[in-house]
Amino acid sequence: MRSLPLTLAARLVPVAVLAAAGVAMTAAGDSDAQPQESAASPKPSAPATGATTAPPRYPKAPAQACATLPADTVKKLVPGAAAAGNELRTSDVSRRTGCSWHALDDYDYRWLDVAYDVVSTSRGGGKDPESAEPLSGLGDRAWLDETLTTEDGQRMREAVVTVRVANATVTVTYNGSDFGSHQAPPAAEIREGAVGAAKKAVAALDG
Repeated sequence: MRSLPLTLAARLVPVAVLAAAGVAMTAAGDSDAQPQESAASPKPSAPATGATTAPPRYPKAPAQACATLPADTVKKLVPGAAAAGNELRTSDVSRRTGCSWHALDDYDYRWLDVAYDVVSTSRGGGKDPESAEPLSGLGDRAWLDETLTTEDGQRMREAVVTVRVANATVTVTYNGSDFGSHQAPPAAEIREGAVGAAKKAVAALDG
């Protein structure tokens, strides 16, 4: 029986990702020093007239990440996978959620996952990864990173699409390999699959 390369075999088992958010707190201690009479007490500045703080566009990540991609999309990209998917478990589901689907259809293997990361304010600027290709028409900013790897003679192709929209980041990973031929799927198939899934995942942010 043909054994699977370690990195590929690891993809067959859902990986639980834990995300913890830390809160820094400080406490002011009592002072024995007497205040100087000549020191002027600072006065609070008056709030600007009409100033308001707009709430974030997305208050939290999608509660049911496995429902963000249509069943027909999952069926097309990952033949043989259960549409229900495998929910990502995190310590803060209001901020981070995700889902993965994977299946081995005869000798043809596919993996697809979607992850959401929502913060309280817009991420603003920042540079795209050097190895990534910018994508237009998707969110506020988006890029694609493609890789082709070989391990023990087995080739795997992967595409990762990252999209930033307002205060949310959506990441879609799609890869595959044929254990019969030891070859990777065509670049266009993996690329188009990842981009198509990303568009649906981003649309799901608005319900």
